[in-house]
Amino acid sequence: MTRRLEGKSALVIGAARGIGEGIAERFVEEGARVVIADVEDDAGTATAARLGGHFARMDVSRKEDAERTVALAVEKHGTLDILVQNAGIYPWTLIENIEPDEWDHVLAVNLKGVYLAARAALAVMKPKRHGRMIFTSSITGPRVTSPGHGHYSASKAGINGFIKAAALEFASYGITVNGIEPGNILTEGMKTHRSEAFIRMMEEAVPLGRLGTPRDIANAALFLASDEAGYITGTTIIVDGGQTLPEGKDFRLNPS
Repeated sequence: MTRRLEGKSALVIGAARGIGEGIAERFVEEGARVVIADVEDDAGTATAARLGGHFARMDVSRKEDAERTVALAVEKHGTLDILVQNAGIYPWTLIENIEPDEWDHVLAVNLKGVYLAARAALAVMKPKRHGRMIFTSSITGPRVTSPGHGHYSASKAGINGFIKAAALEFASYGITVNGIEPGNILTEGMKTHRSEAFIRMMEEAVPLGRLGTPRDIANAALFLASDEAGYITGTTIIVDGGQTLPEGKDFRLNPS
């Protein structure tokens, strides 16, 4: 390990398990002190204990939770250098069946949560003229989509727009704002909620021949959080194994 985040304070939201847990783990390996925030108390507490960090119960769609959790990170570590907002939900509902309450809930967690987390972190990062903000978007919405993900797609496309606006507004404070667009990542949630047939089908759609891992996303987040990415802002990194590249279904070369 290169200790690229030595002494840095990081808040990783949506880090009880899956991609967020992978990001928090990677940050700790590189020297960061972390606060794990999530709505899952037991899993979040266990992850924080395993990584030597602190846990905060946080509903990212609530302004008071965002402000309280940022304040906790400052209390525990003296400052906040890195914000990662990874929390998100992805119910499957066709547009004709989405009720307004469901639409509002998805947008509140996935998109409003990004704005609230950024706003709370800005209050700490702005005075010290330095910070890194990283948001988990998706290839679903900005690049591709599928039936049943109308609200999810809208929220993730909205994140990409917010990243650009925030990067422009926060640049004079020395704060970079970027995102990651994961493809299909083999998390605990996917293993639990998706069939083996679905997973195989998605693997066949990826030119590199496998689904991504939380570690794949964590490595991208580490780069964006590090000094090496100091001149990068307002953009996203697609981490999808090439899934968004093919024009059609039959894309594999026949070696023979």
